[in-house]
Amino acid sequence: MDIHTDIIANGDIVRPTYVEVNLTRLRRNFEAIRRRVGGAKIMSILKANAYGHGLLEVARRVVAWGADYIGVAVLEEALLLRRAGIGAPILVLGGIWGNQIPAFIENDITVTASSVEKLEQIEAAAAAMGRRARVHLKIDTGMERIGVHYYSADTLLETSLRCPHVEVEGIYSHFANADAADLTSARLQLERFEEVLHFYERRSLPVPVRHMANSGAILQLPEATFDMVRPGILFYGVYPSEEVPRTVQVKPALTWKSRVVYFKVVKPGHPVSYGWTWQSDRLTRVVTVPVGYGDGYFRSMSNKAQVLIRGRRYPQVGRICMDQMVVNIGWESAYNGDEVVLIGEDGGERITVEDLAAWAGTIPYEVLTNINTRVPRVYVQGDA
Repeated sequence: MDIHTDIIANGDIVRPTYVEVNLTRLRRNFEAIRRRVGGAKIMSILKANAYGHGLLEVARRVVAWGADYIGVAVLEEALLLRRAGIGAPILVLGGIWGNQIPAFIENDITVTASSVEKLEQIEAAAAAMGRRARVHLKIDTGMERIGVHYYSADTLLETSLRCPHVEVEGIYSHFANADAADLTSARLQLERFEEVLHFYERRSLPVPVRHMANSGAILQLPEATFDMVRPGILFYGVYPSEEVPRTVQVKPALTWKSRVVYFKVVKPGHPVSYGWTWQSDRLTRVVTVPVGYGDGYFRSMSNKAQVLIRGRRYPQVGRICMDQMVVNIGWESAYNGDEVVLIGEDGGERITVEDLAAWAGTIPYEVLTNINTRVPRVYVQGDA
């Protein structure tokens, strides 16, 4: 494997706790999605540090692989990409406020225009700067977050025709339930979006780039492909829910590892960690692993999580601390320096993002995006 050296010191990883991102798997996932959507453009969604995989490195890769667009959540993410030399088109999907608009225009970052007021602010800022702003119009078809309601969208679209300093490059909406088994509500949202798009047909106007399909829709709503799709969690090799069909074959690109840093024997009746929530009824061996909720390994998994050491599963015991946790290995052997797999495979055993989500009472998205940036990312090539 080809490991990048930006966080390597004297041949060793700086922290014993780190994330390994398999770039070969990421590329294969990207190509599998490309095959699924045919000639449609791809907007790679890289928000929240590329779902924990590392914003800048993943951005460089998807641009090289032919991504047509990059999608992020906030302006700061887009500015990081621009300052790193990423020249690809970038859309900020989240809401904006007026004072941010000049930074969008100066850095050629595409703005989401989610209301008539926002669009007019964008037009005014661009006019004052003597520039044109690139925008995508956001239509709310059922999320009730940002975006103009589908039933009053004509006003926004008509206003856009009167904004000479605005280039309406795209128009989009977002599914609330495209990853569900019952697609009734998703199809209703799709119908609403298509009704809005008739505005351009009725006026014999060119239609902007249309996009609505997230990971769930890519998997099971091909009629929502339109001109561009927005793969998020699917690109990283994780399915958006257990209910979706596996019409695109992907593999997880992220492995999370640590190492044993301490070994001790604990007597029966001697509680472990904060709150004394666990104790053994017999003499047992435990090891300390330098990872905790400060790294994104949720405290809510205490006394439920499992890890892999030497290809075997062992339970985490006691409260997970900010920076450390304890694992019970019974009367088996483990040594300082032994690898501990938190997410990934070892010796035929496997712990998944979905496992951590179940133990934490959350979803895989939150597990991935909560892996703290203090956890180094190491990028590798090759696949097992």
